[in-house]
Amino acid sequence: MSDLSANPARAHDETALVRFINVQKSYGGLGLVVKNLNLDVLRGEFLTLLGPSGSGKTTTLMMLAGFQDATSGEILLDGRPVTQTPPHERGIGMVFQSYALFPHMTVAQNLAFPLEVRRVAKADIANRVKRALDMVELPNFAGRRPSQLSGGQQQRVALARALIFEPTVVLMDEPLGALDKHLREQMQYEIKALHDRLGITMIYVTHDQSEALTMSDRIAVFNDGIIQQLSTPQDLYERPANAFVARFIGENNTLTGKVAKSGKDGLYDVALSGGGVVRAVADESLAPGDGVIISVRPERCLLGHDFPDPMNQFDGKVLDTIYHGDHIRVKVHAAGSETFIIKTVNARSDLPLRPGVDVKIGWDPKDCRAFR
Repeated sequence: MSDLSANPARAHDETALVRFINVQKSYGGLGLVVKNLNLDVLRGEFLTLLGPSGSGKTTTLMMLAGFQDATSGEILLDGRPVTQTPPHERGIGMVFQSYALFPHMTVAQNLAFPLEVRRVAKADIANRVKRALDMVELPNFAGRRPSQLSGGQQQRVALARALIFEPTVVLMDEPLGALDKHLREQMQYEIKALHDRLGITMIYVTHDQSEALTMSDRIAVFNDGIIQQLSTPQDLYERPANAFVARFIGENNTLTGKVAKSGKDGLYDVALSGGGVVRAVADESLAPGDGVIISVRPERCLLGHDFPDPMNQFDGKVLDTIYHGDHIRVKVHAAGSETFIIKTVNARSDLPLRPGVDVKIGWDPKDCRAFR
């Protein structure tokens, strides 16, 4: 277990440790849950599979773990096909939302179990258990049973158990879903720090986009059995590939309209359904008359009196304000939308933000994206 006690620099290899090649999955021929999946997971990276319920992310994880069979296609682990390999022979660690700890065993016995089934020598087991408990900062909990631990402590034990036999890759299926908000956020940072320290490959499933942005090297956004976009957290947030990704990652104001004309530098003039024209970025070639969805994030919108060209700007009326401590959410009727949201870090003294006040809103065209 030397790799768990060492502290290697975290720099993942740019080669694929896991490969899904044309993988599909259906249940009883009633339609595909995963559709023609081609995905490479890099050695040493933290990859999150993100998407709504029923999007195919958990099914993908279960096929890699061996708990479900692929209907077609091939899955490679470290260059070896594993489609026909039993789960216990794949060398994969697994962490579940339910923790799946044995209630009649102590913490030490739970950690020792995966080593015992692999016929590791008893003396080595004791040393590995001790190092694993130190790794998750529970050195004095060896003799306790799961019922004597908090939810966060149980999750740490489950993580240690997944790592103790030095797996090729660790899979996590919504492991923090049962924890309260504060503890969940704390565990996000702890798991990420552990990954950074160990350099092990981790594949994480969640429907929580904030969790994915916090922890991941890359994120694969699933919908309807298809990866909509695979990219870094920053790219997903700043440059979503389509309207689904833009809506699912972070918060967005959405407007509808039709392309009026294309311009330079990938900017298009769009005539909004609610009236007015907005300039927006588009990654594909659009033609005049094409219907589009406009997306702009609340924190990129400004409130003021006048904005210089080439800012998009509209007259609006304040409908409501909500104080959130670090920002104020202002709901405005503008650009034909009754639910346009602006996040501002402070209220300007010369711009009273109370219902009924007339305001101007504006944003940079480069912060605004148009999708078919």
